[in-house]
Amino acid sequence: MSNPRDFHAPQSSYTREDLLKSSEGGYFGPGNAQLPAPPMLMIDRITEISLNGGEFGKGHVIAELDIAPGLWFFDCHFLGDPVMPGCLGLDAMWQIVGYWLGWSGSPGKGRAVGVGEVKFRGDIKPDIKRVRYEVSMRQVRRGKLAVGIADGSVFADDACVYFAKDMRVGMIASAV
Repeated sequence: MSNPRDFHAPQSSYTREDLLKSSEGGYFGPGNAQLPAPPMLMIDRITEISLNGGEFGKGHVIAELDIAPGLWFFDCHFLGDPVMPGCLGLDAMWQIVGYWLGWSGSPGKGRAVGVGEVKFRGDIKPDIKRVRYEVSMRQVRRGKLAVGIADGSVFADDACVYFAKDMRVGMIASAV
């Protein structure tokens, strides 16, 4: 597998355009981490990313998603009671952990492999302006298989609407 550092110089923040380039593949080198393309790309920007920040001092990411009433999931979840599916917020945090692993130099493609606990405290409805994801790396194992374990919270504007503990993402070898 190629070394992500040979293809990408880490930055401390990323624009939507940067994230869209990542969804096309090759951003961190052939066969390495890539974000999903829209509409499954659940983040518009990364405002902070570090190797040693966060609650546990092992790295963190703060990312955002702009909410508009016309987003695809509001039309179908639920009819007459539009709400962003909670699983999409959880998926966004898995996306962020996989991105962080590629950004920090782990080769391979990120795959969600589990979560310890998820608790919901509220909803993300069409009148919300911005969703903020705050993810703190708890543990990072590098070797033949890199694994990132993180805790994260999802905020609707400034209210925490859910959080997850022990989200796990593994970096698998690409078939390419």
